[in-house]
Amino acid sequence: MTVPLVATAIAHPNIALIKYWGKRDVAENLPAVGSLSVTLDAMCSRTRVCFEPGRKGDSVRLNGREDAGAASRISACLDLLRRRAGVGHGALVDTDNDFPTAAGLASSASGFAALVTAAAAALGLDLPARELARVARLGSGSAPRSLFGGFVVLRNAPDGDVAVEPLLPAPAWPLRVVIAIVATAPKETGSRDGMAASRATSPYYGEWLRSHDADLEAGLRGVRDRDFAALAGVAEHNCLKMHAVMLTTRPPLIYWSPTTLACLQLVQSLRRAGTPVFFTIDAGPQVKAVCEPGAAALVRDALAAVPGVMQVIDSGLGPGAHCTDG
Repeated sequence: MTVPLVATAIAHPNIALIKYWGKRDVAENLPAVGSLSVTLDAMCSRTRVCFEPGRKGDSVRLNGREDAGAASRISACLDLLRRRAGVGHGALVDTDNDFPTAAGLASSASGFAALVTAAAAALGLDLPARELARVARLGSGSAPRSLFGGFVVLRNAPDGDVAVEPLLPAPAWPLRVVIAIVATAPKETGSRDGMAASRATSPYYGEWLRSHDADLEAGLRGVRDRDFAALAGVAEHNCLKMHAVMLTTRPPLIYWSPTTLACLQLVQSLRRAGTPVFFTIDAGPQVKAVCEPGAAALVRDALAAVPGVMQVIDSGLGPGAHCTDG
């Protein structure tokens, strides 16, 4: 009897400090601009991939339920790896997230990073991170960043693809990220659709692209210099520019809730009072408060007291995607 090819991997979501919003190639899912992120340790996606000899097609389960919506993107990633391995078996894919899915917490990034890591291992492929990144970004433009831990930078490569690399390991600057969960339902407009709409309709989209390289370089300097104030300034500015593009999209992409705004204003007031903390918000309502380790307890308690906050997650910076026996 032929033995199935099986592996399980874990990957953690990443939070962009310098964002990307928009695609330069929709079909290839290539981001329009580079990005800078941190990988988190308090949340994870666990993905098991089993290639079964003789099986036709792929079956995908997300959090225990069939997920036909994600199947085409997952199969596109698996097809590239199958061709590389010379294997035609269909796969059973089981993914579980221990945090809200499709709610602005980068579940697609961790999910696809875990997928390609597990699938490559199951097929016996020892691929460099650059090649895994090219497969992962077909599923999620931010998934390549979750292949690495700590601070990670993703750029557009000269060959037209993407290049991703670790910038600083987590222990070198062990910041904390305190996440205020204000909603758990999937967002009404997914990031892919939202990016396409912004590119087509926002009058600010061109300026977003033009000014972005300067933000990215400032963010990289802030991390290399461990300059919290500098990183805080450019990260908040870049976040608000992205949301300005979203708000001026037709129809507008309003991902914030009243609680989101209350948390944002709280973070600003804490920093004015001397607490080393800044906010960032992705395409969703959740607020991520990045702070120095000694301020985490104060920030956590303050956000937990905001009316409407459902849960607060206090996370350190975590490792990249890796295989596990479980």
